[in-house]
Amino acid sequence: MEISAAGRFEVRITAADVGKRVSVRRLTGNGVTEEKFTDTVGVLTSWDDDGVLTITRRDGETVRIPESALVAGKVVPAAPARRRGPAATYQELARVVARGWRPVESERLGEWELRAAGGFTRRANSVLPLGDPGLPLDAALDAVRRWYGERGLPAYVQTATGAEGTQELLCAELERRGWVREVSAELWVGGLAPVADRAEGAGVVLSRTADEAWLARYQRKGVSEVALRVLGGGPSVWFATVPGESSESGDAPAAIGRLVVDGRWAGFAAVEVDPGLRRRGLATEVMAALARRALAEGASAAWLQVEAENAGARTLYGRLGFAAHHAYHHYREPGREPGREPGTDGF
Repeated sequence: MEISAAGRFEVRITAADVGKRVSVRRLTGNGVTEEKFTDTVGVLTSWDDDGVLTITRRDGETVRIPESALVAGKVVPAAPARRRGPAATYQELARVVARGWRPVESERLGEWELRAAGGFTRRANSVLPLGDPGLPLDAALDAVRRWYGERGLPAYVQTATGAEGTQELLCAELERRGWVREVSAELWVGGLAPVADRAEGAGVVLSRTADEAWLARYQRKGVSEVALRVLGGGPSVWFATVPGESSESGDAPAAIGRLVVDGRWAGFAAVEVDPGLRRRGLATEVMAALARRALAEGASAAWLQVEAENAGARTLYGRLGFAAHHAYHHYREPGREPGREPGTDGF
């Protein structure tokens, strides 16, 4: 917080700082017996005429603060220095991730990409807004809703928060227009070599295609041809399988995983283990085998996506050296129900 030479807190932000990352301290409680200070760090997304500030935190949650409650505030660097993991901008990662989970159909709206894949996962059925749509926002959103409506799909916009160049202001504008934040997750990054070194990858079979055995373990049952095109799309895609003891009789494998290699980046997805065989290191074996494959193709860095509620996965990925880079969110158009196939992984 900013403290003057006289030892007093100072508020050094104004409405002109909307769009900047700020740190503020406010007074909470009843002002008599429960008075305390609360600190908030995030992007200042609005400062309305009634004297209320809105700050969007790293996780996408918004905090409304009356100007009268402020006791200190200042502008802070756009993004904190990363403590570990490969360096990358949000824009770089967003494009790499999009190439690793391709839609069946896409169309440009200025610098926005409209993506559709029959409703299979929100990631393949949402707008990726990496710049200016070439239209005023309301007109752009109208065009988005028409495009998805023509395909019988609800319109989703995928946004990100918590890193330099992310879209806190767009999140705030969508919320003001009644768009519903439906799912939030995080994108984590880490080095490939530490993953490869954690296990031998013994018993893991790699393939270029998702066969019936792999699909039997995948969370979504009855995967359509459209879904298979999404799963198999990407610069260099690999599927990992750990056969189960009764795999020859058609039982699902003990564990599976998916990898896409794209230049220096490798993306892990669909790492799933038979519930009865968890905590035996099978997920680590799958990721180690895939990491070795990615290293052999020249990659050095890795990314993956994980929901905040998936405590087991977050613990595993943390042990493997991954750390959160940014959060991302899917906003659904107002007045529409979720898509008929929201996605096996929730995003």
